[in-house]
Amino acid sequence: MDIRDLKLFLHLTESRHFGRTAKAMHVSPSTLSRQIQRLEESIGQPLFLRDNRTVQLTDAGEQVRGFAQHTLLQYQQLRHALGQKGPTLTGELRLFCSVTAAYSHLPPILDRFRARYPLVEIKLTTGDAADAVQKVQSNEADLGIAGRPESLPSSIGFTKIGEIPLVLIAPALPGTVRSQASEPQPDWSQIPFILPEHGPARRRIDLWFRRHHITNPQIYATVSGHEAIVSMVALGCGIALIPDVVLDNSPEPVRSRISVLDHISLVAPFELGVCVQKKRLSETLIEAFWGLL
Repeated sequence: MDIRDLKLFLHLTESRHFGRTAKAMHVSPSTLSRQIQRLEESIGQPLFLRDNRTVQLTDAGEQVRGFAQHTLLQYQQLRHALGQKGPTLTGELRLFCSVTAAYSHLPPILDRFRARYPLVEIKLTTGDAADAVQKVQSNEADLGIAGRPESLPSSIGFTKIGEIPLVLIAPALPGTVRSQASEPQPDWSQIPFILPEHGPARRRIDLWFRRHHITNPQIYATVSGHEAIVSMVALGCGIALIPDVVLDNSPEPVRSRISVLDHISLVAPFELGVCVQKKRLSETLIEAFWGLL
């Protein structure tokens, strides 16, 4: 068992796909398979259940994942403690954010960081922004870009990098949903909504429902990730209340199929920021990144 084996193992626990992990980690599928087998032999138990389509962790695999996360964290801390400071700072920094944030807010931050610390390797994972705090808490990411929750865990540090207003969007193309939403006084309770699963935007939507006395909204779908919500609205499935930055960074073919409903009262914007475990703020790489925000 070595550091490289543990990195391969951890990536596979996230991708659940040998081909994707082999490509991302720059090894052949056969090499990856051999190294995972070697790791299983050293543990004495299978770590994955495999079939033609899926890879699932065994109970032993779950335990090894926790061990691997802790070991790699200690290894990184050891390297930092041995004097990796200033312009020669090296190592790996894992960031998590939405696809939209990767276009809208992350680039200027990374430009400053990489100009100062060019040898640090950035590992960026994208997903639903509402999952960012959980990803940081579970050590799946060192830092995450997230909307500030109403109740921020006491163990999490948060620094604001922007404010995100919300807009109500509807299909631009003719259809039942557009006709309903374009009426002078729409009956919102009769129009299908597409909602995010959770997060600060979802809580503001629930508040919007209460303000408009919508007790039983028609919910067409509940979706993970605002980018997918925009696509569903563009297809005419329903209307949605989304962060305006998501629409601004959507591809032009999608934006051309969207109409913004600006004749209604909206809810307050939410804070967008970077989150981290407070206990890790003294780590050299994280401290360096945090100091440039």
